Amino acid sequence: MAERSSPDYRHQLTLRDVSEASGVSEMTVSRVLRNRGEVSEKTREKVMNAARQLGYVPNKIAGALASNRVNLVGVIIPSLSNMVFPEVMMGISKVLDATPLQPVVGVTDYLPEKEETVIFEMLSWRPSGLIVAGLEHTDAARRMMENSGVPIVEIMDVDGNAIDAAVGISHVRAGRETATEILKRGYRKIGFLGTKMPLDHRARKRFEGFEAVLKENGLTLAAEEYYSGGSALGKGREMTANILKAHPDLDFLYYSNDMIGAGGLLYCLEAGMDVPGKIGLAGFNGVDLIDGLPRRLATMDSCRVEIGKAAAEIIAAEAEARGTSPHAKRTEISPIFATGDTLRDA
Repeated sequence: MAERSSPDYRHQLTLRDVSEASGVSEMTVSRVLRNRGEVSEKTREKVMNAARQLGYVPNKIAGALASNRVNLVGVIIPSLSNMVFPEVMMGISKVLDATPLQPVVGVTDYLPEKEETVIFEMLSWRPSGLIVAGLEHTDAARRMMENSGVPIVEIMDVDGNAIDAAVGISHVRAGRETATEILKRGYRKIGFLGTKMPLDHRARKRFEGFEAVLKENGLTLAAEEYYSGGSALGKGREMTANILKAHPDLDFLYYSNDMIGAGGLLYCLEAGMDVPGKIGLAGFNGVDLIDGLPRRLATMDSCRVEIGKAAAEIIAAEAEARGTSPHAKRTEISPIFATGDTLRDA
C-alpha cells in the first residue's frame, strides 16, 4: 500500500479543485460549502454540482487541529434493529477500546441516497477512518470515499471491488455451501423465503450462489416467497404458512436470515410437521436467538464479531502508523455451517 503522502496514494481534493471545476473563485466555493454569505442560486448550483461530481467533502475541522484529523471512526451500517449489526459493533469496540479512537455510528436504512448523505457528514469531520457495510454504493458516495484521504474499510462482503480494503465473507460461497449441505441430505423440492433483494446485495449474492449449485445438480427452486421491511418472527410464520399452503409437497425451506427462519420453525412445529424428517429448514447468520428455540435451526455463522474486529484492527494500525501501515486489500473470513436439529443426517 502506498504511503498517504506519496503521489501513488489517492489525491485528497481541495477547494481549488472545486474552484477549477466550477469556474468560480475559491472564496466563493468556500461561501457556498459553508453556507455563508450572499451567493446566487445559479452559482451555488454550479459549485454543488462540481463538488458532487468530484466527490469533494468540505473539512469541518480545517484549521482547528494541527493534525487535521480527529480520533473518530465513522461506522456506517444499514440497521440497528437487525441483530447482525450490533454484533459487528461489538467486534469494532473490542479493538478500539484499547486505542484513543472512538466509533461514531450512522444508519442508512438500506437506502443508497441516505448512505450518501451519512458518508458526506462523516467525512466532513475528517475521521481517522471509515468502516462501511457493503461494497455497493452510489457513484457520488464512491467518489467521496476514494478522494477522502482516510482509510476506508468495507465490511460484511468480499464479492466485489473494494475502494480501499474489504473484510467479510463471500456470500456467493455461503449460498453455494448451504445448497451443497442441503442436497447432500437428500432434499430436492426446495423453497426459498427471503427479503426483496434489489437493495440487499449480500442476500442477492447468497441467493445466486445457492441457485447455481441447484442448477449444477439439475434442479431449480420449487417455490419462492418474499417480503419487505425488517426481519421478524411473525413474518417468518406468515411466509411459511403461505408457501406451504401453495406448495405442500416442499421438503426443504431455505430462509435468507435466521429471524424469519426461526418464525418458520415455530410454525412447522406448532403444525405438527416432522422436522427434519419430512421437511428440513435452514437460515443464515448464526444469531444467538436460535439457541433459545425448541430445536436448533440449521444456519451459517457469518462471523460478525470477527469481521468487526478485523476492520477495526486495520483502522487502528493505520492511525498508529500515520497512514504508512500496509494491510491486505481483501480479508476473507470463512463462514461456518452449523447443521443444528433441522437437517437430516447426511
